[in-house]
Amino acid sequence: MTGPSAARIQLDPLAVEDAEDMVEVLAGEELYAFIGGAPPTLPELRSRYARMLAGPPPESGQEWFNWIIRRLSDGRAVGTVQATLADQGRRAEIAWVVGLGWQGQGYASEAAAMLVDRLAALRVSRIEAHIHPGHEASMKVAARIGLSPTDRFDDGERLWRRDLPSGG
Repeated sequence: MTGPSAARIQLDPLAVEDAEDMVEVLAGEELYAFIGGAPPTLPELRSRYARMLAGPPPESGQEWFNWIIRRLSDGRAVGTVQATLADQGRRAEIAWVVGLGWQGQGYASEAAAMLVDRLAALRVSRIEAHIHPGHEASMKVAARIGLSPTDRFDDGERLWRRDLPSGG
């Protein structure tokens, strides 16, 4: 992503301590309308982050990458982006969440674009995201980062996909 808005955020690798900031970001019930679940408590979020940092089981053949989206202006956490690499690192399933108070400001699109750049540097060749067909905002983010909808649905969510040039 280019332009002045690209410098508004940074992606910081997830740490258990981020739960302190993220519990407020993830607090809105409306945030779960399309993804399911409920706002986590601080102990639940600490536990979730510890499991995420432990990584996937070795036999899964996956790698997990998780980042906190932080504003550069004040260091405030506004959301998360994540990638699950599979197929020997060639395919990445990505997701993003931005807290209700920070939605509609371009943070998800900026963070997702930064994530795609990082995945390209890792030589990922296919990026995928599953998006609920009623989630207009996430569909716009996906389109902005070059993903296109496919005809495939998994658990009611449409698969969006982008193939990167061979070799990243």
